[in-house]
Parts: sequence; structure tokens; C-alpha cells
Amino acid sequence: MLKILSIVFGLLFTLFAAFQYNDPDPEVWIPIYGFAAMACFMAYAGVGRWWFFAAMALIYFVAAYYQWPPIFEGFLFSEVGMRSLNIEMAREAGGLAICAIVMVVLAILTRQPVRR
Repeated sequence: MLKILSIVFGLLFTLFAAFQYNDPDPEVWIPIYGFAAMACFMAYAGVGRWWFFAAMALIYFVAAYYQWPPIFEGFLFSEVGMRSLNIEMAREAGGLAICAIVMVVLAILTRQPVRR
């Protein structure tokens, strides 16, 4: 289960990072998703420890909290463009929350003893 989730989310986060090339601030978001992808590949290779993933989850959760918009107007997935700054902030906070949730799952799965 760990290997499948790690490779799937590692590839997804790599794709998310690639989509940020035309973002107004790619220098912020490419590393955010790149570090999440790197962590997933570390879990796949078995070199990440549970506390590392837990620390990354905490960082991503705190960042998502601070990125949350003052007025939530939704995510509006049907639109590609940015209708308001609050929607863009909600999307960014959502991406950070996805990273955090995946890091929590990786922390839980790497903490469990390997069954042979």
C-alpha cells in the first residue's frame, strides 16, 4: 500500500509542480509541490522516517491555515482563470492541505512495522 500511494502521489505532485510554470509566483509553488513529490519518492525508496513526514505535514497544515482566504468564496473548479483573490487563496490553501494529508498518511504508513 505504501509503495503504490507513494508513487501515485509522487507523480501527481510532480505534475502539480510542472503546472506552476505559468503561475504568477512559480518560485514559491514549484518547490512546495516539488518537496511533496520528493517526500513521496523517499517513502517509496524506504529512506523517509515517520517523524520526517509528520514534520512536513505540520508545516503544510500551518501554511494552509495561513493561506486560507479572509472570505471563502469557493474553489470554482469550472473556471480556469482567477475571478477573485479569495478564490485563488482558497485553491492554494487546498493544495497545501492535500500535501499535508498525504504527508500524514505517509507518516502513519511508515510508522507501522513492515509485515513479511
